[in-house]
Amino acid sequence: QEMPNTITLQSSDVQYCKLLNKKHGKSYYFATRFFPRELREATYVLYAFFRVPDELVDNPVDDNPAAIYTSLEAWRSKWRSAYMLGESDEPVLRATYAVFKHYNIPYQYSEDFLQAMLQDVTTDRYQTYQELEYYMYGSAAVVGLMMSYVIGYTDPRALEYAKQLGYAMQLTNFIRDIKEDAIDRYRIYMPKDELAQFNLHEVDILDGNMSEDMIAFLQFQIARARGLYEAAEAGIHLLHPRGQFAVRAASRLYGAILLKIEEAEYNVFAGRVRTSLFEKIHIVWTLYKK
Repeated sequence: QEMPNTITLQSSDVQYCKLLNKKHGKSYYFATRFFPRELREATYVLYAFFRVPDELVDNPVDDNPAAIYTSLEAWRSKWRSAYMLGESDEPVLRATYAVFKHYNIPYQYSEDFLQAMLQDVTTDRYQTYQELEYYMYGSAAVVGLMMSYVIGYTDPRALEYAKQLGYAMQLTNFIRDIKEDAIDRYRIYMPKDELAQFNLHEVDILDGNMSEDMIAFLQFQIARARGLYEAAEAGIHLLHPRGQFAVRAASRLYGAILLKIEEAEYNVFAGRVRTSLFEKIHIVWTLYKK
């Protein structure tokens, strides 16, 4: 994939998107700093494109499902209009259109993502990991795919590896946010059949039951996530050199959340684990020295 010419984005739009990233995605924002400026700005824009509908779902003004669905549909309609007309009064959508066109990002990825956000309104349980993975394709894998177009890649196989990193990061979020998703949003992403394999039921999550079975279940999920990170790592070299370090940093920073869960003795119900700024710097410094 050839590198396109320099992109032109309105500085106020980029700043708006950057602030959203800084507020909501600490590890992602930290890793984004290691991109050259143009990639960094495009990443801020895409992050904002993902964050706005995510906020409509997770922190709605009106928590009535019908109202949430309507607001999401309105946002999707605005995006479709922005893409067709090449203009929008929404800074996020105006900038996203410019990024999509400049980097030749397939439009379908945006539809897949927004469909996953709509699914969050209608689906709050998953029977199997296959069902969950279908959801994660739209909510996370397409993020990796879009970023691959922004960074550039030397081999189309890079796209498959990018999907794996998306799955790894999303699964990490699900493990860390089990309590928040279940209590605040009444959503349980952990597959029902896998909970059953460990003698667990959704009530164990809702009650925050830290049993030996729960620990074993979380160990199983963490091992799966680590396997996905390892699978993704093998394909980072297929990306354009200008973006490899930042992607590797993002992968390590997100993967470190799993270690923090282990250090907390797997008690994901005690509070949201996070890496400190010092730990983030240490992770990136260690990576830089290799």
